[in-house]
Amino acid sequence: QVQLVESGGGRVQPGGSLRLSCAASGWTLNHYVIGWFRQAPGKEREGVSCISSRDDKIYYSDSVKGRSTISKDAANNTVYLQIDNLSAEDTAVYYCAAGGPFLGLCIPEAFASWGQGTQVTVSS
Repeated sequence: QVQLVESGGGRVQPGGSLRLSCAASGWTLNHYVIGWFRQAPGKEREGVSCISSRDDKIYYSDSVKGRSTISKDAANNTVYLQIDNLSAEDTAVYYCAAGGPFLGLCIPEAFASWGQGTQVTVSS
C-alpha cells in the first residue's frame, strides 16, 4: 500500500525557515515524481515544488522560487522541502503527493497519491 507521511510543519515567525519531510512507504520514490502542494483557507490547492527522479527535473512556483529547495534522500525514501524567509502568505496546509513517472505540470490533477498534510503557520 502506497503511503506518504508529511512532517515538519508548525508555527514559525516571519523571516524564519522550515524543512518539511515527505516519507514514503510501500514503494520506492525514485520511480515517481514527488510534488509539494499547499492550500490556504479559502484558496485552491497550488503546486509549490515538484521533483522528478527519472529525468532530474525540478519545478518551483514563482511564490517560493529563490527561497526554497526541494531534495530527495533515496536511502531514507524521503523528499524534503526547505522554505526560507517565510511570510504570512506561506501559511497553509502543505501536502506531498506522488505521480509521474516524468514531471509534466506541477498541478494537483497530475498526482494520484496524497499524504494527510501538515500545517504551516507563519505568525509573530
